[in-house]
Amino acid sequence: MSHDTQTINRLDKDHHLHPWQIFDVFRDEGALPIARGEGCYIIDSDGNKYFDAVGGLWCNNIGLGRKEMAEAIAEQALQMSYASPFVDLTNIPAAKLAAKLAELAPGDLNRVFFTCGGSTAVDTALRMIHYYQNCRGKPDKKHIISRINSYHGSTYAAMSIGGKPGDHPPEFDYISDTIHHLGYPNYYRCAAPGMSEAEFVDSLVQEFEDKITELGSDKVAAYFAEPIMGAGGVIVPPEGYNKRMYEVCQRHDILYVADEVVTAFGRLGHWFASEAEFGFVPDMITCAKGLSSGYQPLGALLFSDTIWAVLDAADSGRCFAHGFTYSGHPVACAAALKNIEIMERERLLDNVKEVGPYLEQQLKTLEDLPIVGQVRGRKLMVCVEYVKDKATKALFDEELDIGKRVSNHADALGLITRAIVHLNVMSPPLTMSREDVDFVVSTLRQAIELTIADLKAEGLLD
Repeated sequence: MSHDTQTINRLDKDHHLHPWQIFDVFRDEGALPIARGEGCYIIDSDGNKYFDAVGGLWCNNIGLGRKEMAEAIAEQALQMSYASPFVDLTNIPAAKLAAKLAELAPGDLNRVFFTCGGSTAVDTALRMIHYYQNCRGKPDKKHIISRINSYHGSTYAAMSIGGKPGDHPPEFDYISDTIHHLGYPNYYRCAAPGMSEAEFVDSLVQEFEDKITELGSDKVAAYFAEPIMGAGGVIVPPEGYNKRMYEVCQRHDILYVADEVVTAFGRLGHWFASEAEFGFVPDMITCAKGLSSGYQPLGALLFSDTIWAVLDAADSGRCFAHGFTYSGHPVACAAALKNIEIMERERLLDNVKEVGPYLEQQLKTLEDLPIVGQVRGRKLMVCVEYVKDKATKALFDEELDIGKRVSNHADALGLITRAIVHLNVMSPPLTMSREDVDFVVSTLRQAIELTIADLKAEGLLD
């Protein structure tokens, strides 16, 4: 099927406001129209093919263009495309998926609320926390603690909980009176000179304790954290950090919300990462993305039987007055069930455990390049950070947009990476092979080398 790229670009420019649209850049350059997808590859409207090392947006876990996914979606749409999820109606795919998620989730996280995506899952978590504390007779226990450079979604509450300065432009408003942000658990960037990782963790845990003391433990309701920070730079926290923060929450009657919108459904080789990778079972898990591998918009909040017992110990007439028209949408739930079936049948978690360490190892070889400060991440969730000076870790001027310069060269070479100012972030499909890794690493090396040549030609690098 042929496409008129010029017409698509004009229609897009004239009518489509994109997420995170940079107005002046978009006005000049527009967007790249993607027409098709096949496995790990996307094809633009001119027929150019790219290896999608971003996996859509952390979500194309089983790869693109799966016929059986399309058939499952079509079959459900024909059989029953929609039924209201409110009050006393349900649908078969939603009931089956809720039970499957309870089976896969750690500990006693046996209860599920379906949402339309990750942001609405985080919003639901916040509303449930408020409801839960009120049901317990603790109406003042409402403060939320999160982290600088965290990302928890783009709705009003979710973005307020998130702590990325770049996502808090002054033109938007945010909740600031009951949401607080702790330091960034980035040892490479934030540890004091000579500080060991263990000492760095001690300092972060003490900061948390101090913030609870400042606010009062009777006022702090919950702590939100990604097991590995995603859009904030793919920060794998130092050994013991996540579990110790959980233990602080336990001591102070604070709910721990693990935002696993990225890390769940195989990205790290597990259905969920909190217990499998970091040794603790949170009170709530938010998830989306890999839940349906992006084939349908779907998110979920998983929460514990302990929380459910408080909600369910209800006076007559108490109502959880929260939900969405598309909560538990039957077509989306059918897609998620098929997605999980494919992951189980093809043993994709095992593939991640085999290919993921190879990706980490091969990407590390890029650290011999003069502008690569650090390669970091875990399994199929990785990042390259660029620096102007490796010894001092000094960054390039933000206006230079070094990550975008590299990704532009990578695009031309047939590789899609996600540029975030000083970073290139990658979260490829879980079907990635070792041969795919070799292509990604060699192509990214070439793109970085071309960028270095540009910088030298422009007098921006010695």
